[in-house]
Amino acid sequence: MARVYISAAMDIPLEQAWGVLRDFNALPVYHPFFSKSEIEGGLPSDQIGCVRSFHTHEGGHIREELLTLSDREHVCCYRILEATLPVQNYVAEMRLKTITEGNKTFGEWWAEYDVAPADAAQVFQTVSDTFRFAFEGAVKVARQKK
Repeated sequence: MARVYISAAMDIPLEQAWGVLRDFNALPVYHPFFSKSEIEGGLPSDQIGCVRSFHTHEGGHIREELLTLSDREHVCCYRILEATLPVQNYVAEMRLKTITEGNKTFGEWWAEYDVAPADAAQVFQTVSDTFRFAFEGAVKVARQKK
């Protein structure tokens, strides 16, 4: 099983970071990889079990199911149901915590998945970039909302 772990110190308060990242349907708002996203069946984007279907600018398609979302613990967990990314058994979790000095946010995002050895390096890079750009994009969007 492969594992990717990315952490970031975001120069915005926890409430602002969480306000952007908690929306399970907002990837295209803050992430440069993704062009469109929708929650299947018209369910709320914070309902456990909802499925987001989203597309990359290059035509990739991914469907993910929301497994947990906690406004108290600032955590989100989801799994890939189907993807053009060559992975299986993919589960990811994103967690935010307050950095008290400077009123910043510590974010960590990790995923575990099965991948063929021939695809491992490329998938690792793609997933790492996805998480890193998500944190960077959340900061940009939160600052624009101020």
